[in-house]
Amino acid sequence: MDPVIVVGAGPVGLALSLALAAQGVPSVVLDEGNGKDEPRPARTVVLRPDTAALMERLGCDTVHDEGARWTGWRSMLRKQDLRQLPLDDTEDDGRGPAAPLHIPQHSLARGLRDAAREHRLVRLVTDSRLDSLEQDAGGVGVHTRAPSPTWWRGSYVVGCDGARSTVRKLLGIRFPGRTAVERHAVAALRTELPWSGEALLHRRPPWSSGGAEITARPLPDGVWRLDWLLPPRGELVTPEALVARIRDTLTGWCGQAPPYELLDTGVHTLHHRLARRWRVDRAFLAGDAAHLMGAVGTQGLDEGLRDVDNLAWKLAQAWHHGASETLLDSYQAERRTAVAARLRAADQSLPILRSGGGLRMYLPGSARGHDAMLTDAHLGQGALGAPPVYAHSPLTPVPTGPPALTGAGPGSPVADVRVTAPDGTSARLWDRLGQGRLLVVLVAPGTGVWDRRHWVGAGVMPRLATAVSGLPVQAELLVTESYPGASAHTVLLVRPDGHLVAAFAGVRPTELHAAADTARGGAQTAEGPKGSDRTADTD
Repeated sequence: MDPVIVVGAGPVGLALSLALAAQGVPSVVLDEGNGKDEPRPARTVVLRPDTAALMERLGCDTVHDEGARWTGWRSMLRKQDLRQLPLDDTEDDGRGPAAPLHIPQHSLARGLRDAAREHRLVRLVTDSRLDSLEQDAGGVGVHTRAPSPTWWRGSYVVGCDGARSTVRKLLGIRFPGRTAVERHAVAALRTELPWSGEALLHRRPPWSSGGAEITARPLPDGVWRLDWLLPPRGELVTPEALVARIRDTLTGWCGQAPPYELLDTGVHTLHHRLARRWRVDRAFLAGDAAHLMGAVGTQGLDEGLRDVDNLAWKLAQAWHHGASETLLDSYQAERRTAVAARLRAADQSLPILRSGGGLRMYLPGSARGHDAMLTDAHLGQGALGAPPVYAHSPLTPVPTGPPALTGAGPGSPVADVRVTAPDGTSARLWDRLGQGRLLVVLVAPGTGVWDRRHWVGAGVMPRLATAVSGLPVQAELLVTESYPGASAHTVLLVRPDGHLVAAFAGVRPTELHAAADTARGGAQTAEGPKGSDRTADTD
């Protein structure tokens, strides 16, 4: 079968090629550039725990070597400290919310590119600009122009080619939204600030050049990224004006400006856009080609990597075994709905958070309420930042009885508990994701201290193992000592991207089989992919 064609070699395209390769699917990555990532220290990304874990699973070593996990979060209003929140930078200490990972984007892209170059199932092709795309019942053909005009044949094509996506334009898909939602002046500098390892959000700083909001986020080796929120229009940011902002800010925070080395600067303009369609037959969109976001602390690359995690296992199922239209359509149904909800939450928050004062600033608790909203967005919590829940997905079974799990229903992301396989291997649950199979997790207190020989053939295990072997899709059986909200003998069915399919109170082979069948979208469609979005978008 032909490889999947990935158009675009940024972090999303490279991550998709590696996620497919981890599930045995070859890909060709068409890169219109020269395969080199220009260092830009002021262009950084913040990864939440789920997307940082995805990067680690894909073999991106730079997340360890060149990324920084924040030790805490601090927020200020004028001269007042509003919040100081410790962050959990280890697996199990539970001191606070999980620490995001902050890394220069070029470092992340380089780590992914290095991993892709080493994988036998990934082919990187540089200097390849797409100019034509054709589809038929058996696959796709794309044409790249000079210096070596070439037709490429693939089973599917995924446009990961950014905000000006050629794939999206060739498919005739509209990309409506809002322009210049926020503007930021940005600087990366090496210096010493009073909050070693902590990220800072400072609203309405008391010096004239501070503007409405400043963030300071640490990177390794004493480097910080500073962002100043700018008025939506006007205010040309000259190099002299930016240097003055830096000096005023460092003086305001430190009493006097400490020595600093300026590494990079820029002006970052944020747009909010959402493609009308994310699938047309065998063609898909992901990352900035499908959505643009990033205001009030939300992270666009985070959502692009979640697109990858969601789409890769579905394409792998289609490539290896065939797939139903329900499974392939579920990518758009789940991801577009989740991103639309995130954009809607950000757009609803903006008038409140950027109102410029007025009566709201004098209402009791309003400052702390605004601070909580921004903290959630920056730390990956709440409506502005938390991982999505696919409760209404076509792949989520309709519950047939009382819930077997409290606190998290079907479609929720699973907790990263420690699990053990029947062969005795132990790992984190998230480490077993992304391998093209469902996970069946039995909550079995005591298995951590019993010898494997005693529990693998005891209790409900033999019956559960038989049920798992009879599922309509490949699955791996795991056990865990405990799981949040679950009692002993609870059985969890988990998708390859880490979302809960269903939870059962005990071993229920018939219900488990039905849930697994729903999670794969039902039986394969014999005539191959057609999709509900076959025509160009003419809305």
